[in-house]
Amino acid sequence: MSLLRELERIGALRALDEALAQTLRRLDPATPDDVLAAAALASLAVAHGHAAFDPAAPRQLVDADIAWPDVATWMEQLAASRFVATPQASDAAAEAAPLVLEHGLLYLRRYREYERRLALQLQRIAAQPMADTGSAALTPLFASLFPDAGDDDRQARAAALALRRALLLITGGPGTGKTTTIARLLVLRIAQALQAGSTPPRVALAAPTGRAADRMAESLHRAAAQMAAQGIDAGLLAALPTDASTLHRLLGVIPDSPRFRHHADHPLPFDIVVVDEASMVDLPLMCKLVEAIADGAQLILLGDPDQLPSVEAGDVLAAILGAAVDDVHHSRLCGNDEASLQGHRIHLQRAWRQADTLDLAPLADAVRRGDSIETLALLRAGTLSNVHFHEGVDDPLAAQPALLAHWRTLATHTDPAPALRDANRLRLLTALRDGAQGARGLNVRIEAALSGRRLGSPPAWFPGRLLLITENSYRHGLFNGDVGICLPDETGTPLVWFPGGEGADGVRGFHPAALPAHESAFAMTVHKSQGSEFDAVWLQLPRTDSRVLSRELLYTGLTRARTGVHLAGGAAVIAAALARHASRVSGLGWRLQQKAGGGNQGNAEVTGSPPSRG
Repeated sequence: MSLLRELERIGALRALDEALAQTLRRLDPATPDDVLAAAALASLAVAHGHAAFDPAAPRQLVDADIAWPDVATWMEQLAASRFVATPQASDAAAEAAPLVLEHGLLYLRRYREYERRLALQLQRIAAQPMADTGSAALTPLFASLFPDAGDDDRQARAAALALRRALLLITGGPGTGKTTTIARLLVLRIAQALQAGSTPPRVALAAPTGRAADRMAESLHRAAAQMAAQGIDAGLLAALPTDASTLHRLLGVIPDSPRFRHHADHPLPFDIVVVDEASMVDLPLMCKLVEAIADGAQLILLGDPDQLPSVEAGDVLAAILGAAVDDVHHSRLCGNDEASLQGHRIHLQRAWRQADTLDLAPLADAVRRGDSIETLALLRAGTLSNVHFHEGVDDPLAAQPALLAHWRTLATHTDPAPALRDANRLRLLTALRDGAQGARGLNVRIEAALSGRRLGSPPAWFPGRLLLITENSYRHGLFNGDVGICLPDETGTPLVWFPGGEGADGVRGFHPAALPAHESAFAMTVHKSQGSEFDAVWLQLPRTDSRVLSRELLYTGLTRARTGVHLAGGAAVIAAALARHASRVSGLGWRLQQKAGGGNQGNAEVTGSPPSRG
């Protein structure tokens, strides 16, 4: 049986993947079957979050016991195909073939071009010199902003780098002070401009989701208040940005078009662009963002490298970080290639913020390292404050009656603003979307219990129902990831209320029929929770192992909690998850190193883990 037929037989391919293969067959009936199968797998790879398909490691995409072709023969067939371009240079645009074979990877041409363009644009920004406009005069302000700065103060080092790097990456886990660092370095940049007789720089703050953008703005406001208490010049603080937007809003959505209003020929009108939660940004969006950064502008990316990669194709942050050596180590390197990304990254390590009631750091560190022995030992010991382990529990609703009790109290609110605040105090997170331990199945049961409707009936618009927006709607001002609550207005009409409007407690109400695509949000997947924080988190793992489980998923879910966390699942499932990286096949890291580092002739890497082959 041919490889394509075998993949179809086991149900590995989507209809779209099969359609691509059959289209190529119709265009050229002589196309070898293995080439058609590879084309279908390249399409499937994008759907699984990879930038390309690796013929040398097909089981990473389809873990099935089937006869895979000999790699060398397969590569020769692909290189000889009329449907496959083979560019000779990493920065050369590919020919108009639908597929591209490069560096051992098979791409859909569009995604190879996204990688190529992104690498070139990142190197363009990194190579731009930052004008030295009297940095020495900033010493008193620097000392006021970082009064305890020493040689190992990475926040201070990041701020110093911001004065001389047009591309800056600031990474760190929860509570390491990424947003505080941004606020202080922006004050320095503002002071630098004013001392040079210029106007304050135009600054844009952005994040992948509306909730992440709101959190970024809130954190910046708190940091500004702290600096005001330290006696920092009020004029400098007044020049700080006051709000943040989604990346889509920043770039300017064009209705019914994949293009944005801002691009290389119409760049963003900002001197500094700061992007939070960069790990959530997929390859196409990051490419379009970086292309829209004007010449002479500064791009600062913030993120946690241990979180889950983006839902869509690519693990962009991991690839960039692989090429951007931490500045602490870069100081020991020889040479200074201006096009290189080396020395453009600072990793923050000190935990500046952690609730006194939650001792999560030891567990998060063990999970991050994939150490299942230490992780389970910490969980079973029960000595970490407000960290609770429910070993073997697979039904959170039966094991924890407080979950339903919390959601029932939401229906008693008459004011949407406090209801929304209460809703964020607790969230049930899941690894899976479907199944008994998945978000969909749990939401159906929760809605039935809260509404009194028969299980399986369509969800009702009952008071206290939580909703998650799943697509951006600029007409409504609602964005993917926004959470709202259903409560009646003064006339008794059920409306869904979202944060917004004027004032700190501003809310906006929408008739349910007017909402963009949405789903229930009592339970949500860990992927959907990225960019959000909750007081308490119940993280429910499935009964059996799944390929979606990884140490990154556990780490991301656990670190959504501010004051308390509950982890429910079996020891074997936890151990299997910790043994698995959420890795993505990509050539971006190689492409950056190839261009900047003199050419790495090794084979393709898998971001987030060591190279897949030598």
